[in-house]
Amino acid sequence: MSRRIAAAVLNRAPGQLEVEELLLDDPAPEEVLVRVEHAGLCHSDLHEIDGTFETTVPIVLGHEVVGEVVEVGSAVVGFVPGDRVVTCLSVFCGTCSYCLDGRQTLCADRGRLQQERPRPRLTNARGEAVRPTAGIGGFAEMTLVHQNSLVAISDEVRPATASILGCAVTTGMGAVLRSARVRPGQSVAVIGLGGVGFAALQAARLAGASQVIGVDVVPKKLRQALEFGATDVVDARDGDAVAAVRALSGGGVHHAFEAVGSGRTVGQAFAMLRAGGTATVMGMIPDGHQIDIRGAELFLEEKRLQGCFMGSNHFKVDIPMYAEFNRMGVLRLDDLVTAEFDLATINEGFKALASGDEIRVVARIGGRA
Repeated sequence: MSRRIAAAVLNRAPGQLEVEELLLDDPAPEEVLVRVEHAGLCHSDLHEIDGTFETTVPIVLGHEVVGEVVEVGSAVVGFVPGDRVVTCLSVFCGTCSYCLDGRQTLCADRGRLQQERPRPRLTNARGEAVRPTAGIGGFAEMTLVHQNSLVAISDEVRPATASILGCAVTTGMGAVLRSARVRPGQSVAVIGLGGVGFAALQAARLAGASQVIGVDVVPKKLRQALEFGATDVVDARDGDAVAAVRALSGGGVHHAFEAVGSGRTVGQAFAMLRAGGTATVMGMIPDGHQIDIRGAELFLEEKRLQGCFMGSNHFKVDIPMYAEFNRMGVLRLDDLVTAEFDLATINEGFKALASGDEIRVVARIGGRA
């Protein structure tokens, strides 16, 4: 039977989230009903709230979720009630040409799997369908998720940490290890030190990078970067960040990672490279942003500029691996969560995220403390 749940809904954009009661449908055959414990607050959510990215309202945002399986659809395989799971928005079909080629994040069927079903997942008191972002809609007491958007994880993972595995950690780690394939002895610069950037710093050290340069404009984050794997830091407010990185690295880095989502910083990442280097874009760039790169560097110096969606992940393998690395002390993921709010104060959480002072902010919604 359908359930009444509380959820934080964006009814207008720009705007703010409003906690209201919604009606949640029963699971379709391939869906899993999850009771949400914690949900991460992502900059992509923030940019839908503030109108930077276009969105369709009403919508329940939130795609980084940890929770407990309550019920499974008739065709679900591999999950049972009581399982602890993490969501990832890069749902995959497993049968399209991209999936068969090992590029699950580019799945041609992702949109259908996220949104198409016989009835709306969520309905408000006015009888309107409420869209769950990415087919997840994690800022709610419960969510219905396609089974190929879920992975089971150990009960040992701290809930706040588990909630950021499905986006921030997967994107930053995957960009370094899967998209760019950083090799031992190479040099790396990371522009933008939020949750994604800090994950990328740690991944670069894990890959054996000999030099890891963190670039940001927040002094607190630059200090923290040295604790999370950076060998050097550059304050982008203090002169020419590109020149500073090139000087520190002896002429440019092998890899530059952009986690801001700005055409300007993408251009800076490209300019920081040595000949033959690769710039990898992790941030979501709004429509209309232009990227300024020198054609001679692209051609004569064989530099490369590549996009990276969700760390080019294979999340059903990657997320349990990152969680195990955290348990072993190889990664410091627990310390990435620097602020927690609840559903009633989630707008304050987004203000904290927008301030730039926090690495990652999460919402406590239910379940475990």
